[in-house]
Amino acid sequence: MAEFDYDLFVIGAGSGGVRAARVAAAYGAKVAVAEEHRVGGTCVIRGCVPKKMLVYGSHFAEDLHDAARYGWELGDIRFDWKTLRDNVNADVDRLEGLYTNTLDNNKVELFHERATVSGPNAVTLASGRTITARFILIATGAWPVVPDVPGAEHGITSNEVFYIDELPKRVVIAGAGYIANEFAGIFHALGSKVTVVNRSDQILRGYDEQIRDRLFQISTQKGIEFIFNASFEKVEKREDGSLCVHFKDHPKCDTDLLLFAIGRSPKTGGLGLEAVGVELNDKGAIVVDEDNRSSVPSIYAVGDVTDRVQLTPVAIREGQAFADTVFGEKPHRVDYGAIPSAVFSNPPMAGVGLTERQAREQFGTVKVFTSDFRPMRNVLAGRNERSLYKLVVHPETDVVLGIHMISPDAPEILQAAAIAVKAGLTKAQFDQTIALHPSMAEELVLMK
Repeated sequence: MAEFDYDLFVIGAGSGGVRAARVAAAYGAKVAVAEEHRVGGTCVIRGCVPKKMLVYGSHFAEDLHDAARYGWELGDIRFDWKTLRDNVNADVDRLEGLYTNTLDNNKVELFHERATVSGPNAVTLASGRTITARFILIATGAWPVVPDVPGAEHGITSNEVFYIDELPKRVVIAGAGYIANEFAGIFHALGSKVTVVNRSDQILRGYDEQIRDRLFQISTQKGIEFIFNASFEKVEKREDGSLCVHFKDHPKCDTDLLLFAIGRSPKTGGLGLEAVGVELNDKGAIVVDEDNRSSVPSIYAVGDVTDRVQLTPVAIREGQAFADTVFGEKPHRVDYGAIPSAVFSNPPMAGVGLTERQAREQFGTVKVFTSDFRPMRNVLAGRNERSLYKLVVHPETDVVLGIHMISPDAPEILQAAAIAVKAGLTKAQFDQTIALHPSMAEELVLMK
């Protein structure tokens, strides 16, 4: 008889867990996955995919307005939130089915219930069944943080925002990171009065300062209100269903919806990890080495639960590396250098490599090239909104250390540009590349 029930047991069927399970099974391993919510994880079910669909939906507000300048005559325009919401969630259901089929097609057994770690080689399902495995992979992701203040239960998080019944007239968004700014753009474009509240004095900490300052400028010009250096005191729910948000150091604020977007913490609570000797850091994240192995040799972890880089493509790469290394006899590690990222705000931001501040801290002096321009589409539409592209260049080698931009289609442009940064190309090589005209992307090779 086999020593263990499975070669691999994965807890969590998100992007990283599904990739690891599928690849390990393709190598011949006997694999099982437990998922207590829905197959697909944060990104597919309650994160980047449905959120991007809402971004697309919200962009029609400006597109329809601009259409008149391009000769289109439109009749009465009406937006129906429930139509967008239901169509988005229907597509999420479709994607969940595809992820489930992927596991089925690779003969991965799926348990639709919670699993906890009960030993170095054992997991216990919510039904009470204990299963043994040669290796255990934790891929439970992260969960939205909710502040510990009276009445916080009256607010919602990004987990619930895709299911609200009505489009709120007023929205207060707590936080100023990428989730907060993305939903601020979505709700504002759809017609809500949006107020963003942050405990510090800046938005999008960690992103290039010039780029995030431009987003702040554009957002305020659009009518989004920002309240800085504000701490929550309590949340009261009125008889009419509206909310009154009280702050310790700012006047209270009335709203119809309170969205908490103050960060996400690794989802390790109640998994039984510490009892079996798995080391967690001060944020509750699983501490792993370069091969995704925890302090218990038979237990690994990938994705947001490790709190290294909370991005779906990174979790997928980690899941692939784990399966290749442990089951495929093709050991390799994830390269975390020059990871591109985007904020799907309105307009979107995108960046890769070092910011100007990071480059100056590392090299002392750097060369910075910028292009501050008004996209052709905005000119004819009568919009004053300007784009900003930025190259951060090594002062001696001429290597492009970072590219940062805020512009329509910035994420689409940045993906190709990230290859250049990853390859270590120089500013001279950018200059030698002939521009593709007329396009916004050509500004990357025209900076002097």
